[in-house]
Amino acid sequence: MKSEELFNESKKFLPGGVDSPVRAYKPYPFFAERAKGSKIIDVDGKTYIDYCLAYGPMVLGHANPEVMAEVILQLKNGSAYGVPTEKEIELAKMVVKKVPCADMVRFVNSGTEATMSAIRLARAATTRNKIVKFEGSYHGAHDYVLVKSGSGAMGLPDSPGVPEETTKNTILVPFNDEDVLLDLVKDQGDSIAAIIIEPIMGNIGFIPPKKGYLEFLRKLTSENDIILIFDEVITGFRIAEGGAQEYFGVTPDLVTFGKILGGGFPIGALAGKKELMEMIAPSGNVYQAGTFNGNPISVTAGLTTLKQLNHSFYSEMNLKGEKLRDGIRDVLVENDLNYQVAGLSSMFQVYLTEKEVWNYEDAKTAQIDKFTHYFQTLLNNGVFVPPAQFECCFLSLMHSDDDIQNTLEIIDKGMKTIKNL
Repeated sequence: MKSEELFNESKKFLPGGVDSPVRAYKPYPFFAERAKGSKIIDVDGKTYIDYCLAYGPMVLGHANPEVMAEVILQLKNGSAYGVPTEKEIELAKMVVKKVPCADMVRFVNSGTEATMSAIRLARAATTRNKIVKFEGSYHGAHDYVLVKSGSGAMGLPDSPGVPEETTKNTILVPFNDEDVLLDLVKDQGDSIAAIIIEPIMGNIGFIPPKKGYLEFLRKLTSENDIILIFDEVITGFRIAEGGAQEYFGVTPDLVTFGKILGGGFPIGALAGKKELMEMIAPSGNVYQAGTFNGNPISVTAGLTTLKQLNHSFYSEMNLKGEKLRDGIRDVLVENDLNYQVAGLSSMFQVYLTEKEVWNYEDAKTAQIDKFTHYFQTLLNNGVFVPPAQFECCFLSLMHSDDDIQNTLEIIDKGMKTIKNL
């Protein structure tokens, strides 16, 4: 198998044989050759119905014709300039029009850069140092948010190389728990710069906020002069034109984007209220910079993607998502399995646990060993989902009714495989 050969070769030159740990699974990952629509084809010629979709960006499917055509035109004019372009203004205007909290935008290169910059801006605006994040959430691979629970809920480094003094100002709390946050803010509110949250936790599968929870956060932060940051790297432009803040009707102070915003090319963005955004250099003194900020290729792809995300798009994605999730529930009933099916619009995940999942501790009750068997059964039968229980699966506009029906039949095989383990 060529994928196996390539993996053995890649381990000589790439740590673990991959460029991101989520891509590694046993015995070896398949190597992609090309992709189109809802399908991805590996170097051995096998085709998979793709529900990973590059971990979220490919909401229109792979190799969208309009995006590819515009990118090719832009490539002929150059791939990077180091000076502003008119398209940056056009994309920024589009973001401002769609997103409730956005008065201004700073384009960066990744979601990691966006959340890092948002935290820096919040600290500058409040002259406070502490931030609050939620257990199990992921906000990129920078030091301030690579934390795990420690004594007194203070963050301890979650990776070697992250100094304890870097994460001592990061506080972890459980998701969907109002009482813990009330006590924390009562005790330490005057030292908290920001609360950063995935309004839907999508980096641990799919965990929605309980009814009223985001409204509670908005009220709590407003009353205590704490910056509320929505990390919408996953949910941005996916569940509604204005993201989760439009869907739930809760407007944060700052929001971060990535994935869909780049239409399949690397991008990130920080957006928010004008009085905050104007603190960023060069209009203010909060430093943020990048050689590829506002890169014309990524901006072109993002523009062309967002122009296609209209009301009919979201209606269609909601129907596709409901059809797939309802079908999975039927499969579970037929197999007498009481697992949890979570999702909204084009997002979904199956938690292999009988416990309802409302936070990280609930998610950890899922049977990871069984999920590995489930993943392999799907993969062997031509369905590719992210290889970890704690990732979200995605649908694209190009997933057909036949794709969904075939997927449900293969999921049924997967459930039968793990039923008696």
